Amino acid sequence: MADTNVTDKVSPILDVDKIRQDFPVLSKTIHGKPLIYLDNGATTQKPWAVINRVKEFDSDEYGTVRRGAYKLCEDSTKYYEETRQKVADLLGTPNKNEIVFTSGTTQSINLVAHSFSRRFINEGDEIIISNIEHHANTVPWQIVCQERGAKLKVIPVSDSGELIMEEYEKLLSDKTRIVAVNHVSNALGTVNPVREITEKAHAIGAKVLIDGAQSTPHLKLNVKELDCDFYTFSGHKMYGPSGIGGLYGRMELLEEMPPYVTGGDMIMQVTLEKTTYAKPPAKFEAGTPPISQVVGLGAAIDYITNIGLDKIFDYELELLEYGTEVLKQVPGLRIIGNAKDKASIISFYHDSVHPHDIVTLMDQEGIELRGGHHCAQPTMIRFGVPATARASMSFYNKKEELDALAEAMKKAVKMFEG
Repeated sequence: MADTNVTDKVSPILDVDKIRQDFPVLSKTIHGKPLIYLDNGATTQKPWAVINRVKEFDSDEYGTVRRGAYKLCEDSTKYYEETRQKVADLLGTPNKNEIVFTSGTTQSINLVAHSFSRRFINEGDEIIISNIEHHANTVPWQIVCQERGAKLKVIPVSDSGELIMEEYEKLLSDKTRIVAVNHVSNALGTVNPVREITEKAHAIGAKVLIDGAQSTPHLKLNVKELDCDFYTFSGHKMYGPSGIGGLYGRMELLEEMPPYVTGGDMIMQVTLEKTTYAKPPAKFEAGTPPISQVVGLGAAIDYITNIGLDKIFDYELELLEYGTEVLKQVPGLRIIGNAKDKASIISFYHDSVHPHDIVTLMDQEGIELRGGHHCAQPTMIRFGVPATARASMSFYNKKEELDALAEAMKKAVKMFEG
């Protein structure tokens, strides 16, 4: 049984009590109970540093970017490009022009799927994804296959939630044009061997896109060491504003790919007969961007960088291990996804209590979980469950909160089983 001595639960890695003071929502009560927020895989809460920076910018510094010679515009453009540099540093590319701002991971994947396919995918070509992808990294490739006459292949997953790499190797061929996989499964928490996946794809001349929505807030990254061709992320999953995210793309590919959306700011010259396009990243950033959100994203990157992604990973691993142990003590509870290498996500199922009921009952205890298929229906089908309940943890969570979840689950099971 997990040790309930609070002194043994205090991690030396981070001062969590101090960190929690940076997040105003964590002092809330839900149904008269202290808020326990465990839906960080869906979206993270925002620290004062982000909230105040956006407020300050919107109230005192706001101007459009790239379109004026006056001070507000010049300053906004400076902040905008400073954030691009922060993203480049966070992802490990020395060239900030390899960073394209988008609305988030979903738009980033769609950008690559539709733009890359127009240039590089033809009838009879093949695209590989895995059986544990978010719908955002499944549906765009299905559409590409329908439109281009290509074939979609799927890497199978083991009972533990790990990609079966021997089967992946068999799927690769001289017809493979791109492999698109997540770094961390949002439904299972599995950390995929993306470096190995990339090496094997490159060996046969294929390109690689990595969905980094669930990895960017938790892992220290270097896209050059991973050697991937594309990497995506979302700001709202890393303590920043919603509606902003981005794409890392290898420059030689971005230069060859056609624009995804057209309009202002992505052009070099327009006549009624012909248009020439700006160089990346401007070529992929048509229209007025979400300037305030970009500024907020910069503040969020500063915040997690100051804490340290190594410390964040180590502490969240502690939470994962602890939470797994206490939830295993709930009679009849099954954890779905037991990969050796996992991020701080615990997906679970109970035959007696539907995940939607679990979420409702947990909410009555002030515990906020996610229940459903997590936009990963093929994953649910693979594991033979209609849905799961998911606890996804952040560095502002505490082991005591996981104790509370386990105790509330025991009550729920007792209620449904009589």
